[in-house]
Amino acid sequence: MIGDKFIQTLQESFTLLEVSRQDADQITVLVDRNDLPKVVHKLYYGIGGWLSTMVANDERSINKHFALYYVLSMEGSKMQAGDELDEKCFITVKALIPESDPTYPSVTPLVPACVWYEREAYDMFGLVAEGLPDKRRLVLSDDWPENLHPLRKDAMDYRFRPDPVDHKDEPEYEFRTPNSQDVVDIPMGPLHITADEPGHFRLYCDGDTIVDADYRLFYQHRGMEKLAENRLNYNQMSYLAERICGICGFAHSIACIETIERGLGLEIPERAQAIRVMSSEIERMHSNLLNLGLACEVCGNYTAFMHLFRVREYTLELAQVITGGRKTYGTIIVGGVRRDITLSEIKRAYELLDIIESGFDEIWQVVIEDTRQMNRWKGIGVLDKQVARDFSPVGPNVRGSGFKRDTRYDHPYGFYKKLEITPNVEHGGDVYSREMVRSKDFKQALRVIRQCLEIMPGGATFIDVNYRLKPGEFCLGYDEAPRGENMHWIMQGAADKVYRWRCRASTYNNWSSLRYQLQGNTIADAALIVCSLDPCYSCTERVTLVNVKNGKSKVIGDKELKKYCQNLKENPVKDIK
Repeated sequence: MIGDKFIQTLQESFTLLEVSRQDADQITVLVDRNDLPKVVHKLYYGIGGWLSTMVANDERSINKHFALYYVLSMEGSKMQAGDELDEKCFITVKALIPESDPTYPSVTPLVPACVWYEREAYDMFGLVAEGLPDKRRLVLSDDWPENLHPLRKDAMDYRFRPDPVDHKDEPEYEFRTPNSQDVVDIPMGPLHITADEPGHFRLYCDGDTIVDADYRLFYQHRGMEKLAENRLNYNQMSYLAERICGICGFAHSIACIETIERGLGLEIPERAQAIRVMSSEIERMHSNLLNLGLACEVCGNYTAFMHLFRVREYTLELAQVITGGRKTYGTIIVGGVRRDITLSEIKRAYELLDIIESGFDEIWQVVIEDTRQMNRWKGIGVLDKQVARDFSPVGPNVRGSGFKRDTRYDHPYGFYKKLEITPNVEHGGDVYSREMVRSKDFKQALRVIRQCLEIMPGGATFIDVNYRLKPGEFCLGYDEAPRGENMHWIMQGAADKVYRWRCRASTYNNWSSLRYQLQGNTIADAALIVCSLDPCYSCTERVTLVNVKNGKSKVIGDKELKKYCQNLKENPVKDIK
């Protein structure tokens, strides 16, 4: 079976306490917690895995332990052309952590991609990764009580927020600062110009050059995983999942619903699968047009920004034709889709695809021929190939650094199994490469939708579902969102409710490497680099500049920062004396 040879390789070096399958291409191995780092390292670097997600879970009511699940996508390292595995699957490394000693050896020193996950496991469950290089809080705020871990089953009454801790008793978050005395500290946020949600960035600069960066996010953590536990059924979860992100909500809904469908072994009608794929690709189109437009606007190219958004309006009209709504909300349910597509709607969809393609081609040709625009993109925010390999980024961020990674290609799902998907790759690793990948993904989405319309199967769009998951069973769901791979992990609870839901959005895997993309660039490049990441997190209005030599600071508004980013004049740092 798929993945057996990887298990045999592990058994040659390690004791596997248990091996189980959740699906044909999903395998879980149980190991002793002390073997955890070496087993994950062997799969990651030795065989060619990538870290898709890590799940911490409170299973004391099931087996009297906590549990950790490191989920690896076995694809090949892809450092060189053709460096791919002939068998691709997901292997989950599981370890049980006793309640009396909730510690385990950190995997991060061997696999850097684990760092955020292990920090979060402590915040939410109190599981201590011994040897973790960065032990700061990740998710919980400074005023959250120490030793209160909200995803433990017995931690708190979820209806009430605990009283905040006085800052005098609870130390504030410590940003890491370079040792050099010749560095200017530039905090960006929690409100700043380039973001869609709050995020606190610190840029450490020598003159105008960024020598290092640190950042803190999760200012608007919504507790959606806790909300779902033991309360929501699966279709209600879909309603919640599609509201995780305002842009790629359908992608989250797909990943969530298909997790359940895989666990149940459902065969979804092909017509419903095709409609799902079209909806996903429409979402990819309008998301990529949004980012391409913003990447132009950040550099002062308002004309391209407006024209790309003009074309984007047609993609939203196409969404309304296919799904009945501009945002595709409420389309997908367990067992299929709620709405079919008619012949007249198919005809209109073809017309809109032609309008969208011709409009985009005309604008994009002008953009790439604009020397000033290209000079602002090329060579900026480079994601080194080895850094990318170490941190497991996804989507255009990793494909722009030369990696042929795409969930639709590596782990085809649904109707994508009937389509030919080739990942779009660029090798520069810079802003230009990431935006070019998005432009190619956009064109590919047009082709995929046309292909679905041409071979649209007949038949039903929904099947009745008989839920028969056993409590304690779990499964993975995934898809390729506009920003990259989304991962949903669900463990079944009692009465067809969820025991544990772990949602990992694509941006989560992209944040860890951003620090390295900022290094060596200028302050004026920072907004553009963050924009090219296409992060899914909230908008800010100010930046504080601090000269660490004398402790003096200056708060600048969004207009001043944007002006400097666009015209590269009137450096806001020069007058901090």
